Amino acid sequence: MPDSLEAVRREVIGCVRCPRLVRYRAEVARQRKREFRDQEYWGRAVPGFGDPDARLVVVGLAPAAHGSNRTGRVFTGDRSAAFLVRAFHATGFANQPTSTHRGDGLRYTDLYLTAAVRCAPPGNRPTPAEQSNCAPYLQRELKLLPRARAILALGGFAWDAVLAIAPSVYDSSVPRTPFAHGACVPLGAGRPLLWASYHPSPQNTNTGKLTAPMLTDLLNRIRASYVPARPALDGARREERA
Repeated sequence: MPDSLEAVRREVIGCVRCPRLVRYRAEVARQRKREFRDQEYWGRAVPGFGDPDARLVVVGLAPAAHGSNRTGRVFTGDRSAAFLVRAFHATGFANQPTSTHRGDGLRYTDLYLTAAVRCAPPGNRPTPAEQSNCAPYLQRELKLLPRARAILALGGFAWDAVLAIAPSVYDSSVPRTPFAHGACVPLGAGRPLLWASYHPSPQNTNTGKLTAPMLTDLLNRIRASYVPARPALDGARREERA
């Protein structure tokens, strides 16, 4: 059977490849955070979410223990999600500025959101083996998003994860480029551009390392890289339009 995003989604949800992460995600779901003690936690691996015809693919690090691991949707239900989705809404990629729970009505247009690792890791630190176990899911997603023209890595971990799999996805050599906010590297002729942003974690947003204008400006720059600008009208044509 041909591969599909739905097939990847099903496999991600059922994944038990990493014993440490399986134990941790279940422990968090069982103990719960006090403010969410009356909620049922997802407690499984979290699949990607968004527009299958997206030209922009955004890749995060991994689910937050009490965010996506609770809600079951990538970048949903925590402070990082709140910051990120406001930026998506401000730049026209999201139909609303909030991402609180599955079924909240959120839709992405021209954007697909995923992560390098699909289970919440202790201390937000996946091991190299855990990243390697998850890499095939991201590889398949990128291959199944043929309209993608840009990939935005949120943080150095996601940046390195995309660079590691890009040659096998796009059949081209990719220069090893250091991570920096706003960095951009081509993934091959006719292939997407890989862009970098600081991760929208509270550690970065509370300190001003990443601000809302910084992220919205970068998202607008990324869209401008693949959406042709409208040609300027000369004087005569402007008068005809008037």
